Amino acid sequence: MEKIKFGVIGCGHIGKRHASMVHLNDECELVALCDTQPADKLGLQDFDAPLYEDMETMLEHHTDIDVVCICTPNGYHAAQAAYCLDNHKHVLVEKPMGLSKASCESLIFKALHVSKNVFCVMQNRYSPPSIWLKDLVSSGKLGKIFQVQVNCYWNRDDRYYLKNGEKHPWKGSNSLDGGTLFTQFSHFVDLMYWVFGDITNLQGKFNSFNHQHSTEFEDTGIVSFDFVNGGMGCLNYSTAVWDTNLESSITVLAEHGSVKVGGQYMNEVEYCHIRDYEFQELPPSNPANDYGHYKGSANNHPYIFENVVDVIKGRKPITTNALEGMKVVDIIERIYAMR
Repeated sequence: MEKIKFGVIGCGHIGKRHASMVHLNDECELVALCDTQPADKLGLQDFDAPLYEDMETMLEHHTDIDVVCICTPNGYHAAQAAYCLDNHKHVLVEKPMGLSKASCESLIFKALHVSKNVFCVMQNRYSPPSIWLKDLVSSGKLGKIFQVQVNCYWNRDDRYYLKNGEKHPWKGSNSLDGGTLFTQFSHFVDLMYWVFGDITNLQGKFNSFNHQHSTEFEDTGIVSFDFVNGGMGCLNYSTAVWDTNLESSITVLAEHGSVKVGGQYMNEVEYCHIRDYEFQELPPSNPANDYGHYKGSANNHPYIFENVVDVIKGRKPITTNALEGMKVVDIIERIYAMR
């Protein structure tokens, strides 16, 4: 069996998770790692692969790499993915694909030019409630969509944004972090776009209630809009919740019924009342990614790596393509244009 060879750029929490996913897949092989920090500070003892200080040297020494995982701070994603595409590698980019629509468009052009894929990490699509909601709306069982409300209320305090009492090297900065919607909530913007389509007629209010000392952007926002496909919606989000995450939910009011997918990570169906429809219990969702004092979205990375292998081997279509990754960035960029 020919294995797909991977290199990973950025060996923090997410980079190590990517490396672990490669190890867990029998059709994958980890051949190189890249990070500016030395190995003893990164905790890479579980990975039998050489570590390089820069991606240029890594790719020069390992021309056989098929896929490069981009797991660095957000502001580096687009440029590093572009360099890997120039070297004729597929890229698997952690969210967000970039911090501007223009940078994502450039990646799409480059990928088409060299006939390589840009895989975008939007793992919440694999959660059973997300798949259920997508099928429910696409099938027309709900009829016309009237109103959609997305609530994302999480905790990200000084335990996240400060390092040794000082501002974190990249978290909280406009240039490398990009903002709350890019770093914390792009998965839920993606789910909203995936299920209901694009938005227009945006209005918004933003504030920073308790992050003025730690971030260069808002911690709270209220955004209203219309869906291009019909219906109206709102996105309410905050990282100012005290101590622990509160909720990630999506509520839908429609012609033939109402549903709510909720829980801390949009991981359970809390309400379903639809004309001539009987709800069937869903498989359990995977637990959230646990980073110690804070938690993130669902731990669905294994499905992403399965899809990467399936696509490269010609077995299945890509789950989240570059155009969809760009649209999420485009929506967030349009929201942030109102700040």
